[in-house]
Amino acid sequence: MEFNYLAIIVAALVPTIVGFVYYNPKVFGTAWMKAADVTEEKMKGANMAVIFGVSLVLSIMLAFWQNVASVHQFNIYSILMNEPGFEDPNSEVGKYIADFMAKYGNNFRTFSHGAVHGVLAGLFFVLPVMGTNAMFERKGFKYIAINVGYWIVTLAIMSGIVCGWV
Repeated sequence: MEFNYLAIIVAALVPTIVGFVYYNPKVFGTAWMKAADVTEEKMKGANMAVIFGVSLVLSIMLAFWQNVASVHQFNIYSILMNEPGFEDPNSEVGKYIADFMAKYGNNFRTFSHGAVHGVLAGLFFVLPVMGTNAMFERKGFKYIAINVGYWIVTLAIMSGIVCGWV
């Protein structure tokens, strides 16, 4: 099984696209700025080229991870990678993998299945991490809810893309 690099690149664009909408002042942008204690002056002093460039690199990393986390077929490789003959398609394990992938290679490969994994990643990974940081930063519930909500939506779309794009 190989990575679908086009799906990963498209998924990596999702955080920026969703962010433009989600953090628009008419959606959650104004509430976020207030909850995050961000002012227009602070926003003007930012180097947006660096911010968007680094964000894209991080989004590519995230898309790779969501691919592994939402496509169950990757797990067979991690389970069998130390078996003798793993890299030889004519070995016993190589034939087993080929047979397994022929039978089950497309199971659970839908946008909706990937989206469920993205929502779960938002709830069980992003929420605990951001919630813990926010408490120590003395940020309120609204700050946590806005940011975690963004990541739940974003990860659902990203995971849906990488899982469903067969």
